[in-house]
Amino acid sequence: MKEPQLNILTLVLIAVLFGGMTFFSFGFAPVLFKQLPTAQVRPLLRGTFPYYYLVIVILSAVCAAVALKNSGFAAALLGVTCLSTVYARQILMPQINAATDRDDDTAFKRLHGLSVAIQLVQLGLAGWALVIVGS
Repeated sequence: MKEPQLNILTLVLIAVLFGGMTFFSFGFAPVLFKQLPTAQVRPLLRGTFPYYYLVIVILSAVCAAVALKNSGFAAALLGVTCLSTVYARQILMPQINAATDRDDDTAFKRLHGLSVAIQLVQLGLAGWALVIVGS
């Protein structure tokens, strides 16, 4: 049986994770590109991503730990989100930055596309976990 307070805490934490990821992807970043010249947006986003990824790593790990009491499957989905964010932050982001630094548009587009795909999958996983815990 689920403990009501723990279930509410789990729902709120996963909602914060899902909402933050959604806002960054579909609110913050696109608005920057509409409001500022690309030459200003790129360094700003480049400086923001390490912090964004760190928040997602920590928050998804906390969500996974708290969700474990409610649903092992939801916790696993959040664990995959955490681990894939570690990959994106520690491996993929430096590769994207290196491709940008050497003006390798082909590599940048491929790597950036991969990072977008990972982000979309992560949003799906967090949303799925939210539905599971909320059911």
